Amino acid sequence: MRSAPLAAGRSALEVALSNRDGAEADRARAAADRHRAEADRDAEQAGVLARLHTVEEAAEQIGTTLDEQTTCAELARFLCRHLCDAAAVDLLTRQGNGARTPSPAALSRVATAGLVKVLEARFPDEGQGRPEDAAPAARALAEGRPVTAAAVLPGGRSAEAVAAPLLAYGRRYGVLLALRAGGSFSGHETATVHHLAHLTATRLAHARRYTAVQRTAMDLQRALLAEPGRPHPNLDLATRYLPSGTSALVGGDWFETVRLHYGRTLLVMGDVMGHGLDAAVDMNAYRSHLRYVASTDLPPHRVLRQLDSAVAGEEARRPATCLLARVDPARGIAAFASAGHLPPAVIGPDGAAGLVDVPVGPPLGTGVGGYELVTRALTPAETLLMFTDGLVERRGEDIDASLSRLARMRLSAGAGVEQTLDEVLLRLDGLHAEDDVAVLAARIRQHPGVETAVTVES
Repeated sequence: MRSAPLAAGRSALEVALSNRDGAEADRARAAADRHRAEADRDAEQAGVLARLHTVEEAAEQIGTTLDEQTTCAELARFLCRHLCDAAAVDLLTRQGNGARTPSPAALSRVATAGLVKVLEARFPDEGQGRPEDAAPAARALAEGRPVTAAAVLPGGRSAEAVAAPLLAYGRRYGVLLALRAGGSFSGHETATVHHLAHLTATRLAHARRYTAVQRTAMDLQRALLAEPGRPHPNLDLATRYLPSGTSALVGGDWFETVRLHYGRTLLVMGDVMGHGLDAAVDMNAYRSHLRYVASTDLPPHRVLRQLDSAVAGEEARRPATCLLARVDPARGIAAFASAGHLPPAVIGPDGAAGLVDVPVGPPLGTGVGGYELVTRALTPAETLLMFTDGLVERRGEDIDASLSRLARMRLSAGAGVEQTLDEVLLRLDGLHAEDDVAVLAARIRQHPGVETAVTVES
């Protein structure tokens, strides 16, 4: 077979060299394309890893408390450290929460971070009447997705903004605005802003749910403690309940007074173990049980025994400590019994405080029983003080040292029960206690002729 004739003026060597050069060029282009594809994949992977790293950091640094403004401030600062030059967070007011398309007036700015001048950016297309020309924040809330918009800074420099709704569990909480001067946001960066807005919205949702539960528990406990049973007129009484300033949860601290026959009054101080709504509910159950048992006019140690047996049969009920004091003004005697509770104190006429030695039985709900009765004289010049552990306990301090601090107090002589209670709380810094505080002060009210009658009877 004869080969095809060579191109005019070209030798066989030249043709071979040309074909080889073309093949090498094709291979070079293919290699370059592969390198570019690999570089793009590497860049894509690096971008995803960087985004994941940012999201991991955000999960740790945004929402460190249950305070809404703190959470929003953490979001704004985090964005300025990683993605933008300035950021602002606006929350919907209560009026705006239910609106289908909240107006700008329904938003309240709660946090900013970054360059102040960048936050003064204007949006040229805003307010021209078309829906797409609405403010980025309003569009993001209405559409439920991130919105990017061109902005102009003071002085005419261009900027770009990303507005992302704070949306979680189908509820809108506000909007996040991130701004970058002289540049734009990539797709990855916009997605990151959107994710951080959603993360913050879930934090806000949890905080509000937690606050609602706390408020319910607080309302329940205040309702239970606001009107304890009235003692007989022969007893002056003052009570205080102080929720903890460091704990977001309400506890099961409670007090009660029950009128008994012959002018006697049963004073009760209790503390359900644990915190929260469950503790408050159990506190109400203990209180109801105690009222029923106390109506039988049993002595304090037998009241505790009956109460312990009744509660021990309820498996879901939490244990509780309880201190009972039956005050008999006519005889000038107080009878005490304790179920795992701290001892009461008696403040003398000179203002000196002393602890009453009361045998301590097991907490209520254990079913063990074994409570003892102790009696003590109580005069109209003395004030009986009953309290929960939050009044005296301090972190890292032995409880004996805490009680000794109370026993060493010398209060104002001749003060009424209200003033005495206020002074005790002030001296022991009850307003800043680490646990809830319930405290009760009682004093026999002296009536003309009572002392003579008692003497004759004796």
